[in-house]
Amino acid sequence: MNSGIDLQGTFIKSLTDLGLPAGTAKAIWMPLPMILMLIGATVGVLVCVWLERKISAAAQQRIGPEYIGPLGLLAPVADGLKLVFKEDIVPAKSDPWLFTLGPIIVVLPVFLSYLIVPFGQNIVITNVGTGIFLWIALSSIQPIGLLMAGYASNNKYSLLGGLRAAAQSISYEIPLALSVLAIAMMSNSLSTVDIVNQQSGYGILGWNIWRQPIGFVIFWIAALAECERLPFDLPEAEEEIVAGYQTEYSGMKFALFYLSSYVNLVLSALLVAVLYLGGWDFPIPISIVASWLGISEANPVLQVVDASLGITMTILKAYFLVFIAILLRWTVPRVRIDQLLDLGWKFLLPVGLVNLLLTAALKLAFPVAFGG
Repeated sequence: MNSGIDLQGTFIKSLTDLGLPAGTAKAIWMPLPMILMLIGATVGVLVCVWLERKISAAAQQRIGPEYIGPLGLLAPVADGLKLVFKEDIVPAKSDPWLFTLGPIIVVLPVFLSYLIVPFGQNIVITNVGTGIFLWIALSSIQPIGLLMAGYASNNKYSLLGGLRAAAQSISYEIPLALSVLAIAMMSNSLSTVDIVNQQSGYGILGWNIWRQPIGFVIFWIAALAECERLPFDLPEAEEEIVAGYQTEYSGMKFALFYLSSYVNLVLSALLVAVLYLGGWDFPIPISIVASWLGISEANPVLQVVDASLGITMTILKAYFLVFIAILLRWTVPRVRIDQLLDLGWKFLLPVGLVNLLLTAALKLAFPVAFGG
């Protein structure tokens, strides 16, 4: 298999060629991907907020933002600046430490989860062997922050919102984990890079969505519930319990909850692209393109083009899913809390278990097609 362009190796080699020790070169490299990840995630949030406004406007036959920058592109920036400079109010009888820690605990795991998202064979911050398990473990920390925020506010409505958010998150984590286990079973690995490699070689026909259509639907529904997107935004349903766990929050702490929600939406879309839609894999295998052009797969120019296409394909697949999520918000009515929990425990959980057992049976029966 084509190993692809190695940015880390090339960067470190360039610095060592200039006379720097290998250890120093590695130390210079280490913060760069993490800074790039933070910038990329933040830009992704700004693009999502802009898309939310424009798509919702189109769905409701409105124009949407136009005058805050070209096509209203600076509207999300204006929102962010407004929230940064707003006064930070802490309720008099709240627990100030827990009140501050709540939004931090909610937002940190989401950003850390970007460490395992691959954009190419070597274009990933850390290729750990248990990448998907690490993401599930990090996502399970988030309900603690939500519950902490609701409890620390010393407001009965905030506490109810926090309890709802925790119940919702725990309910949908289990079906989501079951759908991921089916993918891991077929790929014989928990590494996101290995999962994409297992789908490569056959172009669009090799993508996991054709072998795991039920798992794809379960994962996407559970991911939307984890992100608290409509129709699953019960914790902050205004007509039911004010604004949920964030009722007493203002300023930047309030913004962190929404930042977490949008960053989580982009992350979920990226992981769906990686697990089910071939990740960075182009719909036509690069080996076929190389044979058409009569050049080697190891050609440096082809490798650069392949890496650029990989990043582009991953982002395009992810933003297509973000578009679907935003469109769902303006077309599907909100469900009740009992309907939400029933869907998770009484439908998605048993269907996820059946899908996992079916995948195991197909793996034994058709090992070539299902990764035996």
